[in-house]
Amino acid sequence: MGRVEGKIAIVTGGGTGIGRAAATRLAEEGAIVTIAEFDGESGQAVAGELGGDAAFVQHDVGEEASWRSLMEAVAARHGRPDILVNNAGILATTNTQELADTDMEQWRAVQRVNVEGVFLGCKYGVAAMTADGGRTKGGDGGGAIVNMSSVAGLISTPHLVAYGASKGAVRQLTKSVAIDCARKGLGIRCNSVHPGVIVTNMGNQVMSLGSNDPEANWAARIKIIPMGEPGQAVDVANCILFLASDEARHVTGAELVVDGGMTAI
Repeated sequence: MGRVEGKIAIVTGGGTGIGRAAATRLAEEGAIVTIAEFDGESGQAVAGELGGDAAFVQHDVGEEASWRSLMEAVAARHGRPDILVNNAGILATTNTQELADTDMEQWRAVQRVNVEGVFLGCKYGVAAMTADGGRTKGGDGGGAIVNMSSVAGLISTPHLVAYGASKGAVRQLTKSVAIDCARKGLGIRCNSVHPGVIVTNMGNQVMSLGSNDPEANWAARIKIIPMGEPGQAVDVANCILFLASDEARHVTGAELVVDGGMTAI
C-alpha cells in the first residue's frame, strides 16, 4: 500500500517545478491526482505522464469561478478530495522588485496569484472536503491542505518585496485555516512548506532577477547554504507528501522549512 493510497489529490501549478514533482510523488504513493494548471500544454503533459486516473483541469487560481469549476470537475470524476496542494505561484512580472521599482501593477499581480489564489484554494478546498458533511470529532473523513510558502515568508526580502510579502501572508493564512478547521472538528489539517534555494525554473528566475550574471548568483547563494548544495524539487515534494499523508495526522498549522539550514544560521 502506498502512503496516500486511493486518496483524491489536487495540485495547483502541477505542470512544472515543485508542483510537478509533488504530483508525481503523490501518484507514486497511490493518490489519484488532478493537475490544476493554467498552462494547458504542461498540465496535460504531466497528467499523461502520470497515467491511470490522473487528470488535467485548466485552472486560474486567482479566479473564484475557476475554483468552483475545478471542485465540480473533481467531484464529478472522483468524489470528495482528500488532499489539496496550493502550489501555484509567481515570482515577479518585471526584472526588478525592489521597493522603489515595484509598481502597483506588479504588486497586485503577485498577490493575486500567491495570496488570493491560496485563500480561494483554502476556502473552496475546505468546502469540497466537507461537502458530504465532513466529519465530526472521532469520525471519518477530513483532509489535508498543503500551502506553498517560502523562506521568503520567514526572512526579509528587500530585493523581492512583493513576493516576500505574499509568502508571509501564506504562512499566516495557513495557521488561521488550521485552527479554524481544528476548532470546528472538521478533521482537515493545513500546513505550509517553505523551500529555500531549489533548482527549478523559478529558482533560475530568482537568480536572474535584476542581474546580468545568474551563474554568479547561484554560486553565491549556494555558499550560504550550510549543507553546501541547493535543493531539488523532489526534496520539497517529499515534504509535501508527508504532510498530505496520514503520517502527519497530528500536524497542523506547522511550517516545514526545506532550505538546507539557511534560516537556522
